[in-house]
Amino acid sequence: MDEVFGNILDLRECNRHFLEMINSQQREQGVIALRIGGIFLNAATEFRPAYTAYICQLAAAEKRSQEEMENSGEFRFTAFLEQSLWHPDNANKKDLKHWLNRPLEHLRMYLVFFEEIRLATTEGDPDIDSLKGAIKTVINLLSVPKLKAFQQAMGKGPTGKYEWRSLVPEDVRSGISKQVAKRQAIIFELIQGEMDYVKDLENIEYMYVRPLRSMDPPIIPRDRLESFIRDVFCNSGELHAHHKRLLDQLFKIQREEHPFIRSITAPMHDAVLAFRDAYLKHVPNYPIAAYRIDDEMANNPQFKAFVDRCVRHVDAHKMDMKSFIVRPVYRLLRYELLLRGLLEETSAGHEDLDTIPAVLDVIKGLGKETEPGVWSAKQKVELWRYNANLVFKAGEYIDMDLLHENRSLIHTGKFLRQPDTGFEWNGWTELFVLLFDNYLVMTKSKEKDGITKYQVYRRPIPLDLLTLATFTDPPTRRGGGLLPFGGSNKREVDSQAQNATSPAAGTSPEAVNDGRVVYPCTIHHNGRSGGLYTLFAETSQARLEWKAKLEEAIGLRKVVQESNKVFEVETLSVDTFYAPTLLANAGPSWNNDGNFTGKVTCSVPFSTPDGHALVAIGCAEGVWIGFRHDTRSMRRVLHLRMVTQCAMLEDFGIFLLLADKSLFAYQIEALVPSSPGAAKASRTPQKLSGNKDVQFFTVGNLGGRTLVIYTKKKNLDSVFRVLEPVIGKINEKSKPQPSRFGLRSQRSEWFRVYRDFFLPSDSYDLLFLKARIVILCSKGFEILDLSDFKSVTIPQREDPRLERLARRAESCRPMGMFRSNKDEFLLCYDEFGLYVDKHGDPSRPMGTVEWEGTAERVAWHPPYVLLFDSRFIEIRHVETGRLVQVISGNDMRCIWDGRGTNHAQAISEGAWEPRVHGVMNVEPAQPGKRGVTTQHVFELIPTVPLFLPGSLASPSNASYFNQSNSPPHSPKLNPAYSIR
Repeated sequence: MDEVFGNILDLRECNRHFLEMINSQQREQGVIALRIGGIFLNAATEFRPAYTAYICQLAAAEKRSQEEMENSGEFRFTAFLEQSLWHPDNANKKDLKHWLNRPLEHLRMYLVFFEEIRLATTEGDPDIDSLKGAIKTVINLLSVPKLKAFQQAMGKGPTGKYEWRSLVPEDVRSGISKQVAKRQAIIFELIQGEMDYVKDLENIEYMYVRPLRSMDPPIIPRDRLESFIRDVFCNSGELHAHHKRLLDQLFKIQREEHPFIRSITAPMHDAVLAFRDAYLKHVPNYPIAAYRIDDEMANNPQFKAFVDRCVRHVDAHKMDMKSFIVRPVYRLLRYELLLRGLLEETSAGHEDLDTIPAVLDVIKGLGKETEPGVWSAKQKVELWRYNANLVFKAGEYIDMDLLHENRSLIHTGKFLRQPDTGFEWNGWTELFVLLFDNYLVMTKSKEKDGITKYQVYRRPIPLDLLTLATFTDPPTRRGGGLLPFGGSNKREVDSQAQNATSPAAGTSPEAVNDGRVVYPCTIHHNGRSGGLYTLFAETSQARLEWKAKLEEAIGLRKVVQESNKVFEVETLSVDTFYAPTLLANAGPSWNNDGNFTGKVTCSVPFSTPDGHALVAIGCAEGVWIGFRHDTRSMRRVLHLRMVTQCAMLEDFGIFLLLADKSLFAYQIEALVPSSPGAAKASRTPQKLSGNKDVQFFTVGNLGGRTLVIYTKKKNLDSVFRVLEPVIGKINEKSKPQPSRFGLRSQRSEWFRVYRDFFLPSDSYDLLFLKARIVILCSKGFEILDLSDFKSVTIPQREDPRLERLARRAESCRPMGMFRSNKDEFLLCYDEFGLYVDKHGDPSRPMGTVEWEGTAERVAWHPPYVLLFDSRFIEIRHVETGRLVQVISGNDMRCIWDGRGTNHAQAISEGAWEPRVHGVMNVEPAQPGKRGVTTQHVFELIPTVPLFLPGSLASPSNASYFNQSNSPPHSPKLNPAYSIR
């Protein structure tokens, strides 16, 4: 019943009220109603919604009744209709279709009646305007079916392609001016375009986003699917919501005012203000979206097939994915074009003459505001393209972190590189140089199949290690020597070189037009494989531009690094330790107390029982101790020569010292009394080794024991002795033994021998793990179990696939071993790092991580590895291997790497204790110290929380960083050999 007859009873009530209003006026004014137009307009408030709803469902009602006639069982519905024809009230035998269309026919009769009445009404009659309004209302109601069908089509099918003229009767169109018709056609086109646009925004969700999320298995891996959707489709859902609201408002105006809409400016103005922020986000994202689509299609055949299928979708209108993504950009441009056309067709006195320019200003302002974002996105995409197309030689890959969200490309351009063998014309190399905000990269470009690849020509130079040598040398001619400068003498040439700040500086008029003239630019790379590089620009202007861009990039890098450095240099001593310069005669160096110090070699922090934070610093001429935060408190406590190593066993009150290749143990209370009674402690040390043959020693925890292991050389073997402190003996009062020359120190009773073993190779260092030790030796990393002396060496060298890597490892010195994640470790050599898995096999396809310098010592402060070159400290993230900070200096050395104490220094959030000490040479601050170099002792303070992600972040996770402050777990090499 509802589907066929709809709200036909509402129509009866509307017409009954209209009839009552006419009858009421007739009773008041006589037989003739003089205000029929006004009466109808008053009744139209009821007519309009009721007749609109009925007419819009009329076609569906006819179709439903026809279906019922064709499908009704035993023809019961058909029989019922035939009986209705013979009803007494149906004298003319009208069928159901006639009665369903009766309200529509009645409306058309109103149109005829009102037109006849208008023609018969004298001009100036008060009802004339009401009659015109009534005629317009009826016309509007009669056009409702087509208008409703147009709006519901949302651009699909024949009804979705209607134009304004299609919905307006010919007699109505013939009675208006061309300007009015054109204005209404523009408004109609704007609404029609909005329908298409909203439909396309819906299609993004239904054709792309939902299928990508629901596919099983996914064609884009789950771990990056959401980021892909976010990068490509951005906030298209938000745009759809804004424009759906605008379209609903336009539809409402169209239904109420069609065929003559007065203005759509107000909803347009409100909408533009509402969706402004959404477009400020979406428009600049298009370059990124386009890149993501192209990149995924190039590398993912399944995704390409999916996009091709979507293009053939009936609602796609043969548009590809990028066409859908760029629709918002074109829609803004279309708004501007349509509103300008609407303004031109607006008659004088219309309010749109003032409101349309205001809307245009907002749209134009929005376009200008998106320009910086679009430029920035294009720069980012360009950077991504370079990153994807950079080609490194095998084994020389460097992770420059080019995909970092804040990375920027500052400049690119062509340089020429002079051949190494001379000035041959054909031997010159053309380089394409990329200047990022963190690296300078020299490449040779090569295009193939429309894609340009950039073969890295030289190792990329970090801007932290780049300096500009000279950009003012006179130009050179390829194939010859220096330019003759038109016969000018040397003074003129020098003058031109000094004035090289102008574009044509140092150039003769003939040289400007000589294509063989090149302009040298010399830079210096302060790295292991660096040195001076001379590149040649093709013009003087290009050289000046490169100089400016390089200075800008280096300056910007310094500012950024200063704001984002992970370690801060904190001074421990600035005017205590002095050493002779290389140019000075061999002689003593003096500190401010007149005491000889010599070269600083080691340090270790510790705390007294009463809570004072101290630091011990070993030098060539003894040991100094002072407060950690008082640079002038250093005092010499031991007069020993050739001190090279020191350590603190705070739990036992013991200070260990390696001096002149002999290992000594001192009581801390004897060196730094914490109470009057403690001053009586014996300053006599116990010697832990025999002859002067100790190479190095290490302290740590193993199986709940505190151990001291020292190493000495015997022929080609390294001999190790493991000592364990005996707390009862340490607390006993020592008794000096008499000798012919007086008292002598007794043999060690503070320590007992725990183990002895040897290794048939040179050894450089030893690290404690949780259950085993790692010996850094000439063979690599020897992992040893002290309980049964079983060992295994990593990395594996038997695999023929690793032959090149094995040769490289043999030529370098192992320096450290650190956990990068729960299943991986970073092996540090003096020139490179290597990631290995639990079995000791290389775990990453990139091969090695090449250091910028030559590591003389490696320190570990999770999650960073600190590599000490004599010229700088390079700090790298252990998980990525990326260079995060460079600290430059002169003759830099690590004097404490976080080990050398058995006191537990738990890494806890908020307690960022320094774990690395260093020393560097500086010029003496005081006059009169010729031939003397001041040694600046410092500690590195972390400026950010230093935790690895995931479960490794827990300070209580002993497997991550054990209590001995030694490196974390060693890898598990095979199922039968568990490394702990």
